[in-house]
Amino acid sequence: MKILVVNAGSSSLKYQLMDMADESVIAKGNCERIGIDGRITHSAFNGQKYEAEINFPSHTEAFMSVVDALTKGEAAVINSMDEIGAVGHRVVQGAEVYTDTVKVTDEVIEKIDEMRELAPVHNHAHALALRACKKVMPESVPQAAVFDTAFHTTIPEKAYIYGMPYEAYEKYNVRKYGFHGTSHKYVSQKLALHLGIDITKTKIVTCHLGNGSSITAVDGGKSVDTSMGFTPLDGILMGTRSGAVDPSAVTFMMKKLNLTPSEMEDWLNKKSGLLGIGGHSDNRDISNAIKEGCPKAKLAAQILRYGIKKYIGSYAAVMNGLDYVIFTGGIGENAVDVRADVCADMDFLGITLDSGINSKTQGTLTKISTESSKTQVWVVPTNEELLIARSTKDLFNL
Repeated sequence: MKILVVNAGSSSLKYQLMDMADESVIAKGNCERIGIDGRITHSAFNGQKYEAEINFPSHTEAFMSVVDALTKGEAAVINSMDEIGAVGHRVVQGAEVYTDTVKVTDEVIEKIDEMRELAPVHNHAHALALRACKKVMPESVPQAAVFDTAFHTTIPEKAYIYGMPYEAYEKYNVRKYGFHGTSHKYVSQKLALHLGIDITKTKIVTCHLGNGSSITAVDGGKSVDTSMGFTPLDGILMGTRSGAVDPSAVTFMMKKLNLTPSEMEDWLNKKSGLLGIGGHSDNRDISNAIKEGCPKAKLAAQILRYGIKKYIGSYAAVMNGLDYVIFTGGIGENAVDVRADVCADMDFLGITLDSGINSKTQGTLTKISTESSKTQVWVVPTNEELLIARSTKDLFNL
């Protein structure tokens, strides 16, 4: 049985076709520059590839190209879309409306679109993709929406309510939601399964580090706090996002720069973070700039590491203990220096890194702490697509 996993953005549509018999990836690809011009890159499990410049006025045309890539030509992997058992869609924001995976209906799509204010960069794009997929896919193929926020619905009220007048929550749904939930859930469960331990008896801090980053306290298999908040802007320093900032600093700079709310939102989301301080949004470019002697790049790197370390310590306090720290995501899985610096001088938490193993570990499931380290530190590659596929399979009892 095959499941198509879709992750759509405002101008992109990433996909993977998975065979759930062995959970292998049959094909994957990406439709880029939707609404601008268009390009598709497609790779099949047999090594065949297909790339083309195609005009994508909307997500509908992009989905039609996905169908063609999967069913036609040398890189085809199926004869018809009827061979697909279901489609699973990643949706960033489900708020308090959707706390688990749900079947996609017209009403669900409308509700996802209505929540665009809570995730302006993501939810409208998801709705466009969901509508497009319904047009293109056979009606016999069920579709599911899997929400990034769902894993964080176990966070207690004391952790998700902000110190504003309570009406902000009651009338406008302003609260901490948290994001990257699919990744945090996957890596914590993956480690527990790998070690053969009972996740309900463990205290884990998961560090999803990439262009967007978040840290989560997973106590007994449940999220009890997370660094991202009302939007994915909160928390630690990111590629182009500021992370946590004093609200008065925001209004102060709005006045100084004469910015509208939407312009300020853009300033914080797209012009801040590593880019705003160090001149580069990619951590690899920051590292190269440091080697060339750039002091601002060095400062940006220090701020990132300091923020991660601070969250690990605070979440150990929240959970009254810490058994495992997990690094995942593009930076977490590959940036040896980031992991080393974060875990340095953390012996009070029982963290001692094995520098030799850490320096050789990139993108593989590996324990990078010493045998004597009371708190184990692991690199666990994330696989959000697989968890989406599993959730979709379970929803429809496939």
